[in-house]
Amino acid sequence: MMRISIAALSALLIGSALADAQQAIPKLAPQERSALFKAAGAVPKAGKWYGCTDDPNPQPATIDLYRDLNGDGKPEAIVSSYGSFCYGMTGQGYALLSRQANGSWRQIDGGSGIPEFLPTKGTGGWPDMSIGGPGFCFPVLRWNGRAYALQRHQYEGRPCRPNR
Repeated sequence: MMRISIAALSALLIGSALADAQQAIPKLAPQERSALFKAAGAVPKAGKWYGCTDDPNPQPATIDLYRDLNGDGKPEAIVSSYGSFCYGMTGQGYALLSRQANGSWRQIDGGSGIPEFLPTKGTGGWPDMSIGGPGFCFPVLRWNGRAYALQRHQYEGRPCRPNR
C-alpha cells in the first residue's frame, strides 16, 4: 500500500494549480513583458524584474494573469511581487494592469495581498476582487467606474466582519 504524506500531497496539489495557472498565460513577447513589469513599478536587475527591491533577498516578480477581465476586448494583467520585507505576513503584493486604447498599460489597482477574481461584477463588467492574505475575513473590492473600492468582507463566500 502506498502512503502519501499530507505535505507531499499539498505540494503536489499546489504545484499542479500553479502549473495550470501558468499554462493559461500566453507566451508574451519580451517587449510586452517589459511593458507590463514597468507599468507595475518593477525594476530590472540581472535579466529579471523585481517589485520589492528593498528586500535584502528579493524574489523576481511574475505575471500571474493575462486575459480580458471585463469583456472590452483588451487584456488585463496581474503582476505579483514577493517578500515579507515589503508585503508583511502576506508575503505578496500585486498590480492590476489594464491595456489602454493607445496600447500602453496603466495600473488600476495594487497593494499587499493575493487577488482573486469573483463571479460578481461591478460597473462596466469588472469582476469583484477578493484580496487574500493571512486570516479568515478578506476585503472584497468592486469597480465603481474609476477605481476598485471596498464593497464588503467575506470568507469562503459568506459575509464576515474583520477583527479590528
